[in-house]
Amino acid sequence: MPAPVKQLRGIAFANVAVVFFGLAGVLGKLSGLPAPVIVFGRVLFAGVVLLALAVLQRRSVRPRGRRDAVVLVAQGMLLAVHWTAFFQSIAVANVAVGLLSFSSFPLFTAALEPLLFRQRPSRIQIVAALLILPGIYLLVPAFTLQDRTTLGVAWGLLAGATFALLSVANRWLGRRYHSLTITLYQDGVALGVQLPVVFLVPGALAWTPGQLLILLVLGVGCTALAHTLFIESMHDITAQSASLLASLEPVWGIVFGVLLLREIPTGPTLLGGAIILGATLLPGLVTWRAAWRGPGRV
Repeated sequence: MPAPVKQLRGIAFANVAVVFFGLAGVLGKLSGLPAPVIVFGRVLFAGVVLLALAVLQRRSVRPRGRRDAVVLVAQGMLLAVHWTAFFQSIAVANVAVGLLSFSSFPLFTAALEPLLFRQRPSRIQIVAALLILPGIYLLVPAFTLQDRTTLGVAWGLLAGATFALLSVANRWLGRRYHSLTITLYQDGVALGVQLPVVFLVPGALAWTPGQLLILLVLGVGCTALAHTLFIESMHDITAQSASLLASLEPVWGIVFGVLLLREIPTGPTLLGGAIILGATLLPGLVTWRAAWRGPGRV
C-alpha cells in the first residue's frame, strides 16, 4: 500500500476512534444510570468482545510471572476507579467539565514518569503541565465541594490522575504484552471489581431497552472497537500524531453534549478548556514540528 494511502488510513482510524471516545461521556449521561452501573455494563460488553477476539486469534493471555500478574490486576482495578470517577464527574457537573478536568492527566503524567522510570521530563513537558493549572482554576467556580461544578472537577481530576497512572504502567506492560492482552485483563479485572454493584445497587441490571443499547455502544463501539482502531492507526501514523488527534476527545465530547444534551459550556469553562487543551497539545506540536523540519530543513 502506498505511504500516503497508509497515512490517510491511519488518520481515518484514529479520528473514528477519537469520535467514539468523545461520545462515551455523553452516552453515559444519556443512560441516566449511576456511574458504577455504567462502568459495569461497559466492561461487561467490552470484555465479551475482547475475549472473543483473543480466542479467534488464538492469543495467549497468560501472565509471564507473578509480578506481571500483580501489575495487570492492579491496572484493572485502576481502570474501574478511572471510569467510575469519569462518569461521576459528568453526572454531577456536565460533559464539558468532566472531559476538560480529565484532560489534566498530562500534569500527573509529568509527575509520575520521573518517579517510576527515573526519566526527567523535558522543559516543554514541565511548562505544559504547569499551564494546565490556570485552566483548572478557571473551571472551578467556587472552592467548595458543595458546588456541583467544583465537585465535578474533583472527580475529573481523579479520573485524570488514575488515567496517567494507567498510561505510565501501560508503557511498561506494552513492551512485554500485546495490547489486546492488556486490554482484556484490564476490562476483565474491572468487571470483577464492579461485580458487587449488581448486588449493592437496587435495580442495577433492570436496564430499559434504551439503556441496554447505550451500554452496548459504550462497550462495543466506544471501548473494544475504538481502542482497536486507535492501536491499529499507530501502524500507519506515528504515536505522536495519534496522540495529537486523541487530544480532540474533549472537543468531540462538548459537541455531542451540545447536540444531544443541550449542555452549553459557560465562558470560563471554554476559556479554561482552551488553556488545558493548548497545554496538552503543546509538547506534541513542538515534537511534531521538530520532526517535520528535520536536520535538512530550516
